[in-house]
Amino acid sequence: MKKTLFLLFFSLTLQAQHLKIQLDDFAIKSISNTKTVESLPLISFEINKQATSSLNKDWTSKFEITYTEEGYFRNAFKAKIVFKNISKDTLNLRNIVPFGASEKHVYMTGLGDHWLSRTHLFQPNKVPVNVIVPDNAWELGYAGIELANGQKVCAVTRRKSWEKATRKRFETIVAPQGTVVYELYADFYEGTWQDGVRKVFQENYLYDVEKFDESLYQREDLKWIQDTYVMHLVMAWDKWFYTPKDGYDAYKNFLKNGEKLYGGNDVVGIWPTWPTLGLDQRNQWDLFRDLPGGLPKLRELAEYSRKQDTKFFICYNPWDESTSYKTSAKEGEKGHLDGMAELVKEISADGVVLDTKGESSRDLQAAADGVRKGVVMYSEGMAVPKNMPGIISGRVHNALYYPPMLNLNKFIRPDFAIFRVAELYLEPIKREFATAFFNGYGTELNIFRNGKPLEWLDEQYRYLGKTSRILRENSAFFHSKNYIPLISTLKDKIYVNEWKHENGKEAIYTIFSLITEGFKGALFAVDSTKDYHYIDLWHHKELTPNKQNDGKFYIEAETDAFNASWLGTNNEGEVDAVAKFPNLLKISLNIYVDSLKVEAKQGTEVRIWAGSPSYEKEYKSFKNQQSFSIKLMDYFEEYEGKFVVQLFDNQRIIDERVFEIKAGTPRLVSTHKTNKKAVLNTKNMVQVPAGNFKFTFTRGDDFVFYPDGQSGMEKTMKSFWIDQNLVTNAEFQTFLIQSKYKPTDAQNFLKHWQAKKMPDTLANFPAVYVSYEDAQNYCAWKGKRLPTEQEWQYAAQYPDAREYPWGKDFDSTKINIGDGRISVVGKYPSGTNALKINDLVGSVWQLTNDIYQNGSYKYIMLKGGSYFKPTSSWWYVQGGPQKLTHRQHLLRVSEGFERNATVGFRCVAN
Repeated sequence: MKKTLFLLFFSLTLQAQHLKIQLDDFAIKSISNTKTVESLPLISFEINKQATSSLNKDWTSKFEITYTEEGYFRNAFKAKIVFKNISKDTLNLRNIVPFGASEKHVYMTGLGDHWLSRTHLFQPNKVPVNVIVPDNAWELGYAGIELANGQKVCAVTRRKSWEKATRKRFETIVAPQGTVVYELYADFYEGTWQDGVRKVFQENYLYDVEKFDESLYQREDLKWIQDTYVMHLVMAWDKWFYTPKDGYDAYKNFLKNGEKLYGGNDVVGIWPTWPTLGLDQRNQWDLFRDLPGGLPKLRELAEYSRKQDTKFFICYNPWDESTSYKTSAKEGEKGHLDGMAELVKEISADGVVLDTKGESSRDLQAAADGVRKGVVMYSEGMAVPKNMPGIISGRVHNALYYPPMLNLNKFIRPDFAIFRVAELYLEPIKREFATAFFNGYGTELNIFRNGKPLEWLDEQYRYLGKTSRILRENSAFFHSKNYIPLISTLKDKIYVNEWKHENGKEAIYTIFSLITEGFKGALFAVDSTKDYHYIDLWHHKELTPNKQNDGKFYIEAETDAFNASWLGTNNEGEVDAVAKFPNLLKISLNIYVDSLKVEAKQGTEVRIWAGSPSYEKEYKSFKNQQSFSIKLMDYFEEYEGKFVVQLFDNQRIIDERVFEIKAGTPRLVSTHKTNKKAVLNTKNMVQVPAGNFKFTFTRGDDFVFYPDGQSGMEKTMKSFWIDQNLVTNAEFQTFLIQSKYKPTDAQNFLKHWQAKKMPDTLANFPAVYVSYEDAQNYCAWKGKRLPTEQEWQYAAQYPDAREYPWGKDFDSTKINIGDGRISVVGKYPSGTNALKINDLVGSVWQLTNDIYQNGSYKYIMLKGGSYFKPTSSWWYVQGGPQKLTHRQHLLRVSEGFERNATVGFRCVAN
């Protein structure tokens, strides 16, 4: 070769700077006349699987390599590299990488000898990642390097043509005197290595097209496909579509079952053609017409599907050229376009599956547009960049049985709707769902192969439901061009994709892990700002960024463990997802009064879940309410555990908050019962002045949890009235006569009376053997109500938070010390408090209005102690007089069980 071929210059332009990279013997020697830099090859490559580069001389007896500048293409420098076999042997040429394969920079090329999945992304000090590239670019080489002056260059090599050679996917078999032509494109980029890949793949479409026609992607009637993530393709003879016994109810049941397991189907496509097409003269459209009920019935199914939020697709077989297109004498000859359009119109189909095609055509789309708007063409193969302007959805075909983890087709055009084909019949396929989720696209459940393994089918579908819920609710992120694949992590074998919103602030992170023992710990760097917060969407928990030694803030990720035997199978791996949300949702929980307050700055709906969201569960919806409060037990009964509060703007989640009620936590569930018609008479009542009150308490054993978190709460109390005396038997008898009250459960009701008639001797003693409901009804009849525990204690301790009614120290002369005999009301006038309230301690336990409930038990709070004081064991409830701060629960079973000889009550009024 001529010496001039070894001395060359090429230039790139960035921000009006003119940069020259000097090559000497195909080695980069200097940059813009600056100091000499480390030699880099123009390219590296393999000959007969032996690695070499343009820096070496071991290839000169095998290939002659020539280089020609070709100007610019899409603002990138373009050159042509020609390999000519000058040996007498047939040579295998592969893995041509610009600037060379090196551990010092990011590059892409083939690894191993897989027949269909060989392209890998190499990062310094990382395990190589198998990636999917476009079907016309399997053999590409890519590299991103940093120059001595800090500028960065990205470059890609693409095979263009060949002579006297055999093209294979990842290599070219070159005969003697044969040639292979590669094109090299190079450009500047700024930012991380992903920005170099973005420049080549997303901004320049691998230099496949000079100008990208955006018209299909800008059509509002077609954008719906971008927000779909679960598709089933079903053959017409599948039992999930039609059976002689159930008819098309089989299909309706299939849709219904899908709603429960994975949130339903976004798309269902029916397939009545191959492999039966050609058995007779009927063409593909005839087979649709001959389905039970014909086209009118299929239209009915399409309309029914849309009511279930499911789009209805038909299939098109472009290879059907040998059957008859004479459908009737009236219709005459029908071509493919007319046949497809007529079927779309008659069925009201929403889309067409293009069998065997990786692209659409203007004619196909126009034919569908002519009869129905919003009809999407869906290719069987994945469209390459030059075909993407003509179609907006397609597949990752399962000819690639074990798909690479990262699909760079998604990076090329994030708003191209991709579905990974998955089949159910053979094995668990959780990895299919996990990698589709990781790449931000949907799954096509292709159930053409017969067999439905019910042993694990529902479990797999539920996993699909978890991934699909996150994709659906955050769909806008997954077709944003701000997508950043494989962001930097602190640990290898666990990978993170960052999906930034178009606003550049909010983000979703999808995580895929091959760590069998599971992972939990700091993983990737994030912004730490008070305006945003982080939520683990997979496990539904709040996350806080933690500052590490490098000064950056890192977020924790968590992936579940999986069986090591699943490695290398289609069931390997686990996922996680983290959201960066703005602070739009504020929740305030007063756990002991069972109150949740929700405030939303924007949005259309708040959803509250008991536990993590699931398609098999129901949530409580609060629409168009910017601020509201609820009692949790009114909506979720005794549920204890995690609560998830989500804020939606229509179907998109825009914020989430998580809180937990620990098992056994008591919550106040009682309400005030008053009779507004009753006339309040404050005779024999004491007015309690308003004031501030610090609520402290003592209690007995904690086997059944008390609401201890209330201790020390500062309360501002309004003024109210309280009975000076306990309600007596005589007063209760008057209530029974005048109100004609009868308890619903009469067991033990006024058990100490004789045949439910009050002996005169009991008239002035406290009314006992009454239930909470009995007492409530009495108070309401009087125009009053039972006191809350805090009201009772505030009134009893007034004004100085004393421990006993008379003061700080215990005085046995002022009360019944627990002699076992009930005393008449008011027997100890010296034992009153500052407000002259009688019998606050040592008489009978006094009912408050407060009922607490946890996941197991419900109880009423009692105050004051009683005349009964068992002493033979410390296991007994502590009887006798108690401090004003003491609280004792009365466990609820039934009214009859709860009525006893030591419990009475007094009333209060506002």
